[in-house]
Amino acid sequence: MSSMFVLAQASPEQLGWLSSKLLGVTLTSAEWVLWVLTVLSVLSIAIMLERALYFARHRLSQSEALAVRLSRGEFEAVRAAVKGRRGMEAAVLQEALAASSRGADAVEQLIASVVARERPQYERFLSFLGTLGNNAPFIGLFGTVLGIIKAFHDLGSLSAKGGAIQQTVMAGISEALVATAVGLAVAIPAVVAFNVFNRQLKTLTSRTTALGHALVGSLRSEAN
Repeated sequence: MSSMFVLAQASPEQLGWLSSKLLGVTLTSAEWVLWVLTVLSVLSIAIMLERALYFARHRLSQSEALAVRLSRGEFEAVRAAVKGRRGMEAAVLQEALAASSRGADAVEQLIASVVARERPQYERFLSFLGTLGNNAPFIGLFGTVLGIIKAFHDLGSLSAKGGAIQQTVMAGISEALVATAVGLAVAIPAVVAFNVFNRQLKTLTSRTTALGHALVGSLRSEAN
């Protein structure tokens, strides 16, 4: 912090060429950092809403009951139940039932292929939330550093003394710390949403695998 104070107070003649250029850049207002964080926050909220709707619309609410029906060999009832439905579970059942005549081993391989194909649709945009959650605090911290440098520079160029100096420095530092607070406010919901969606995806994959096992087991029992 002391080196930052000295750099901010130094005149251009006392600094090297590169240091003076960098100081000129860092003395710009940190408000653009807040705008960047605001835009990222809006994008993250939009992604959260879109992913929440996607997960809600692409799942089967009665997957446990369908697994029981599959284990009993009620393939036609299950085929009718998933007709026109979308999502990983529905896609696995639709394609696996259509290929049931090829045998249990072929159906098992098909199920793995369908799961691998459908999973990226659920993972879409989740990497953005994870990256934002990890890096938004650093963007806010960068804005805070810029604000503190500017506050020290204003202090060095201020001719007033006493309370005026203290007021100038405290006001500048308080304004700078807003960037860190905004960065945390953007990061925390993104991290929470990233973890929630990943947990839902793991649950959905497990349910899909259970449906596939029920179908393959029923096909093998019929073959014996």
